[in-house]
Parts: sequence; structure tokens; C-alpha cells
Amino acid sequence: MSFNNLDTLYRQVIMDHYKNPRNKGVLEDDSLTVNMNNPTCGDRIQLTLKLEDGKVADAKFEGEGCSISMSSASMMTQAIKGKTKEEAVKLSHIFSDMMLGKDYDDDIDLGDIEALQGVSQFPARIKCATLAWKAMEKGMNEEDAAK
Repeated sequence: MSFNNLDTLYRQVIMDHYKNPRNKGVLEDDSLTVNMNNPTCGDRIQLTLKLEDGKVADAKFEGEGCSISMSSASMMTQAIKGKTKEEAVKLSHIFSDMMLGKDYDDDIDLGDIEALQGVSQFPARIKCATLAWKAMEKGMNEEDAAK
């Protein structure tokens, strides 16, 4: 597949997650809630996580922002469901490395997340793409600290 076709496919995946976000909403009950924003562009997210037996049983988000931040949140909530906290944080580190243009463990299937790879070419947009991931890591750290 040529670069132009791949670029077009990636744009379509990003726009699909933006227009039809997965896991949009708020979890109630004993869920963990993290609010974060990116003051430089106005993106904001509220991430709610339900952790059971050391795994992400469910994840939802609310927020507003650009297509990159909202589609990344949609992709992230899909990717971490069913993962252990450690696996979710490792996935976040892999995503961060990808955003920074660093080598990363490409043995792991990133699924739709790979569509965001091109964001690394636009440094001003990296914070948009990583906002939800940073919120998830913050939540995991806070959950660990609460124990």
C-alpha cells in the first residue's frame, strides 16, 4: 500500500473514532475518575475507570477537544479494557514512544492506535494525542497510592 493510501486510511480511522466515539460516557459507582486538560489548545477529558482484580473492567470518557484528542481517547479506552494495570501502563509508554518518534515494541498489535502514528510529525499535536493516555496513567498511579 502506498504512503498516500495508508495516510488516507489512517485519517479515516481517526475521523471514525472522532465522529463515532467508543466508550463515551461516565462510569458510576466505585469508578476512578481523572480530569485533565491541555491548556495550550483547550482539550479536556474526564476519564472514568473501573478496576476489578487488578484489571481494567471498563473505561469511559467525556470531554471536548480536537479530533486527535477525542479519537485517541476512544482508541485508548478500547485498547485498555481487559488489560492489567501494568499492561495498560506499558501500552501507554509504547504509545508515548510512538508519538515521540522513538523505537517502540512493534510486536504488540496496536490496532486502530497505529492510525495516530503520523501525529509524531506535528509536535504541537502530540499533547493532544497523549492527553487521555496521561489521564489513564495518572489514574493508575493514584489508585496505587491509595492502597
